[in-house]
Amino acid sequence: MADKRRSPCTMSLKAHAFSVEALIGAEKQQKKKRRKLEDGAGEQPGVPELPACSLPPSPSEDGYGGVKAAVGTCSSPLSSPVVPAPGGTAASVIRVDLQGAELWKRFHEIGTEMIITKAGRRMFPAMRVKISGLDPHQQYYIAMDIVPVDNKRYRYVYHSSKWMVAGNADSPVPPRVYIHPDSPASGETWMRQVISFDKLKLTNNELDDQGHIILHSMHKYQPRVHVIRKDCGDELSPVKPIPVGEGEKAFTFPETIFTTVTAYQNQQNGFRSSCGVLCILETFLEDPYI
Repeated sequence: MADKRRSPCTMSLKAHAFSVEALIGAEKQQKKKRRKLEDGAGEQPGVPELPACSLPPSPSEDGYGGVKAAVGTCSSPLSSPVVPAPGGTAASVIRVDLQGAELWKRFHEIGTEMIITKAGRRMFPAMRVKISGLDPHQQYYIAMDIVPVDNKRYRYVYHSSKWMVAGNADSPVPPRVYIHPDSPASGETWMRQVISFDKLKLTNNELDDQGHIILHSMHKYQPRVHVIRKDCGDELSPVKPIPVGEGEKAFTFPETIFTTVTAYQNQQNGFRSSCGVLCILETFLEDPYI
């Protein structure tokens, strides 16, 4: 009986194990196993996935640099996201936005100088703000004070066109606070208008009796805007420091820091003051509430 011959397409088991088809199939299996292992490594059994949190923007993120003052000992908070507001909704966080920020930034780039005189001089640019997040039915005082940035006195160096430290600061001046003339008013009233401090005046007369803000020349200062709940503002006075507490919050803007002078040292300040008048006129035309 003739030996049975295998078909040319038939291979032994050993030969099949090394065939191209078998090698490709084994590689696919290995890839599937690796994918399963990688997918399993990214999952942590027993640990639930946490939802993303949504937090309100902080004053330092609004492009304006607004900063809230530290809270103290007044009976109840001025604003809190967990305290129910009238109407059953949660009270929002108070926000103060600087108006005319672009003009302030232009001055800040060259070093803002603010002229002060014995008789009193209005600020240029003037501080103007817009407030949101107040309780519409609550009464508030809005005030402003101006505090030293550091304990240094400065001088302007013309050949390098920059301000340099010239020594220690002069002795502290009597505290002065500018209380906005519309105070007190409801939160609803404050929030629907631009709040301007254009009537505030600066002086270097330490014997001033006109209620102007007293400052030393050639020193650096920072304006602060205060929002004070009426029941925490009973001791508010133009000639006393602002009482600090949970019913009071202060807001500052880095671009409003200025150096006091009796005449412009950097002449760009005088030039930009002239240009700034045009900016203010344009703002008046655009905003009827100013």
